[in-house]
Amino acid sequence: MSSSKPSATEKGPSGRPYHHGDLRRAILTAALDAIAADGPSGLSLRDLARRAGVSHAAPAHHFKDRAGLLTAIAAEGFGLLATMLRAATDLEEAGVRYVRFAREHPAHFQVMFAPELLRTGDLELTTARALASDALREAVTAVPPEGRGTDARLAGVAAWSLAHGFATLLLSHNLEDPVSGQDPEEVFRKLAGMLFRHVG
Repeated sequence: MSSSKPSATEKGPSGRPYHHGDLRRAILTAALDAIAADGPSGLSLRDLARRAGVSHAAPAHHFKDRAGLLTAIAAEGFGLLATMLRAATDLEEAGVRYVRFAREHPAHFQVMFAPELLRTGDLELTTARALASDALREAVTAVPPEGRGTDARLAGVAAWSLAHGFATLLLSHNLEDPVSGQDPEEVFRKLAGMLFRHVG
């Protein structure tokens, strides 16, 4: 009699077995590919199992359900974003890195800001989100008041709105005319300068 619980190894599309530690990554990678192609709303654990070349039970074994899988993707995304933001030398560079993250990780980006799809109280997710928020906050507070205004919190909202709005419009192909062949990161630098240079 066969068990629904996946074994320590599963065979992938190439016929080579995935080790147990690689199986979770294989499912996440398949999910990211599916989200990049079709968005997160139609994601199916059964389809992911087929894409990853594993048993139907494997995704549920690792993530329990679709919300668990999407939460893991969001947590991973916020962790990657926090790392990118912490490497920035100033607020403008932090914004550029935010836009770069969205361009390099569009599937993560879609899921991270869709709380209705996530387990918002998940510890891994809340920790990773806090790290990303802290990194952005530090970049904002490092700007002298004459460059950002006296309310650092509102300046943070402005910086996040600019970077997130620009990234969202870019990914949804709503900036093709104004950006038109220009490097999106350089366009963002100009916008950031316009917003913060004269705020006092």
